[in-house]
Amino acid sequence: EWLQSVQAMMILSVIFSVLSLFWFFCQLFTLTKGGRFYITAFFQILAGLCVMSGAAIFTVRHTDWQQASENTSYGFAYILAWLAFPLALASGIIYVILRKRE
Repeated sequence: EWLQSVQAMMILSVIFSVLSLFWFFCQLFTLTKGGRFYITAFFQILAGLCVMSGAAIFTVRHTDWQQASENTSYGFAYILAWLAFPLALASGIIYVILRKRE
């Protein structure tokens, strides 16, 4: 059950990131001058929170799935997930600050 919730969180984060990209392009052409990209920022921050939730669940429940030993490691995908979390949040904050120019 917990592994499915991790998979669901990661899939949701990808979906929210794609929605963020879609809304960015829509707002890029329809937003008035000086407007802010709030919808894009919302979806990007939501994607970052989903990545954090999935990685946190995996961190807590990792020993249920794999026996603890000296050779146990998390792997590169685990590190990439934790790197994606602050990058997605920073991207969302930048979208809030960003204003549309001419």
